[in-house]
Amino acid sequence: MNDGGKPRLQVIRGDGASGQPAGGEPLRVLYEKYGAGVYGRCVYVLKDRTKAEDAMQDVFAKALEHYASFRADASPLTWLMKIATHHCLNVLRGERAGWRARFDQEQRARPAGHGGPQVFEMRDLVRQLLGRVDLETQLAVVHYHVDEMTLEEVAALLDRSVPTIRKRLDDFSSLCEKERRHDESAGL
Repeated sequence: MNDGGKPRLQVIRGDGASGQPAGGEPLRVLYEKYGAGVYGRCVYVLKDRTKAEDAMQDVFAKALEHYASFRADASPLTWLMKIATHHCLNVLRGERAGWRARFDQEQRARPAGHGGPQVFEMRDLVRQLLGRVDLETQLAVVHYHVDEMTLEEVAALLDRSVPTIRKRLDDFSSLCEKERRHDESAGL
């Protein structure tokens, strides 16, 4: 954070072509004008200033990535707020994912200063759970939870409907939750 209370964006580079979105304003100017608003939206959705700072960085990184496709159909603020809202909701969804609770539980149970074997065990567990589902579900899970894509983006990428992707993600979450309950009942 800088001394004005507004988070400071670490690195912004142009898109390599014009350095401006179709709306005409350089990303730096958009950040200066709307950075506080984007940060405010992130704080409102995430309820955590540290997470909001990270999310704001991600929002402007996504804006930079999609810079050339900004058509100015809406105001730049509307465009940035849409990116911020979707990104923050995806962050919250990722935190609520079944595998996340299991991962957090494993991390807390891990002895201090010891990380090697547990990290590999967790990776093996995730691979094992992913191995129980079909390839399309695996792709949906990875794109949604790891790549932080929206349901719409995953559906478009996999050429499926949003309800189909949602069902696949729900089925995988159910599998994770079932495995977690099994491990708890077995005392693991």
